[in-house]
Amino acid sequence: MSKESSNLGPFLASTRQHKKLTLRAVEAKTGISNAYLSQLERGKIRSPSPVMLRKLSDLYDIPYSSVLELAGYPVPDNEKLDTSLTDISARLGPVTTDEVDELADYLKYLRTKRSQKK
Repeated sequence: MSKESSNLGPFLASTRQHKKLTLRAVEAKTGISNAYLSQLERGKIRSPSPVMLRKLSDLYDIPYSSVLELAGYPVPDNEKLDTSLTDISARLGPVTTDEVDELADYLKYLRTKRSQKK
C-alpha cells in the first residue's frame, strides 16, 4: 500500500466527521454501504472504486482529483483534465465500447430532438 493510499482512510473519516455526518447518513446520501465506508476509512480496502470516491468527494465537497491521488490512482495534469469526462465516468463507471457507441447515438438523438423544439 502506498503512502498516499494509507492516508486516504483517515482523511475521509476526518472529513466526514468535520461535516458532522455519520456512516449511516453518508450511506443514505450516496448509496454506499456503511460497511464499505467503515472499511474504507480503516484502510481495509486497497483499491477503492473511483465511482465511490467520486460520490464521497461530491458529498464532502472536496476535489475528486485529490481523493484519487490519496487512493493511489494516477491523476492527470489538472490543466489537461476535462472535468466533464471525469464527471461522466464517475457517474457511469466502466463502460464497454458498445455502450460508448450507444451512448453517443442516444446523445445525438437528444440533441437533435432539442434543436427541433427551438
